[in-house]
Amino acid sequence: MIEWLSVGSATMTHMATIDPLAPFQWLNAFENQADPLGEIFSVGFFRNLAPSQVVRRFSKGDDSGQESDFEELNDRMVEFLGKTGGGHGGGHVGVFRAGVWSVAIEPVGWWMTDRETLPELSRDCEVLAITVHGYAEHSLEYAIDGTIVTGHRLEYPHDRWGCDPDRLNDYMRELGMEVELGMTDNDHIYDPDEDESDSDYSTCVPRAFALAAKVTGVSFTADMLDQPLIIGPIAYRWSPSGHTTA
Repeated sequence: MIEWLSVGSATMTHMATIDPLAPFQWLNAFENQADPLGEIFSVGFFRNLAPSQVVRRFSKGDDSGQESDFEELNDRMVEFLGKTGGGHGGGHVGVFRAGVWSVAIEPVGWWMTDRETLPELSRDCEVLAITVHGYAEHSLEYAIDGTIVTGHRLEYPHDRWGCDPDRLNDYMRELGMEVELGMTDNDHIYDPDEDESDSDYSTCVPRAFALAAKVTGVSFTADMLDQPLIIGPIAYRWSPSGHTTA
C-alpha cells in the first residue's frame, strides 16, 4: 500500500507498514470467539494431492468424499460428536484445491498433527498442518514423505523437534518468532488478566498461519470457507491404549 503525501511543492512517497499477521487474525479463537472454526480445529496443506486423494488418506482408502460446503461439514461434525462424545474429534474433513496444494479443514479435530497419523498422511507428499486447541496445546507439524521434518508448540517456537528442526527458521525469524531459547516454559505462565497485546499466546496462531503462507504460498483467508469442499469421513480413532487405530 502506497500513500502519496504533499508537503509544499515537494511530494514524498510513504510506504505504509503492512502487518503480516493481519490476514490471519480471524483464526485466533482466543481473541475472537466468533471465529467460524471455533476453538478447536486443524488445517493442513497437502502438496500435489487432489482433494479426493486427501480425503482417501483420512478415510484410509475407503472414501473419496463428495462435494458439499462448509455448513454441511459442520453439520456432519456435530452429528458425529453427538454419537461419540467428542473423544475422537469431529470425524470429518473438508478439502479444497489452492494451486498445487490441497487445503484440508478438520473441525474439532487434531489428527493432522498427531505424530502417529501424520507419517501416513504425508506418504509420498508434503504436508504442513496446524492444530488450534483452545483447551490444550496449539501445534504445527511439517512432514515430507512419512517423516516429520520439524514441529513445535505454537506458544514455544524455540522448542522444536523432527529430523531437521531448523528447516523453517529463516521464515520464522521474518515473522518475529523466537527460534532460539530466550525463555523456558517456566519463564512464562499465561495470565488471563495480562495485556493480551503483549502476550505471545495471543499472536501465536496468526503467526503459525503466516508461516504456513510463506512455506506454501497459500494464505488461508476467511472467504475460502465459502467455496465448495470435498467432504469425507476420518477413519482414525483413539484406542484404549492411547494409540491411534482405524
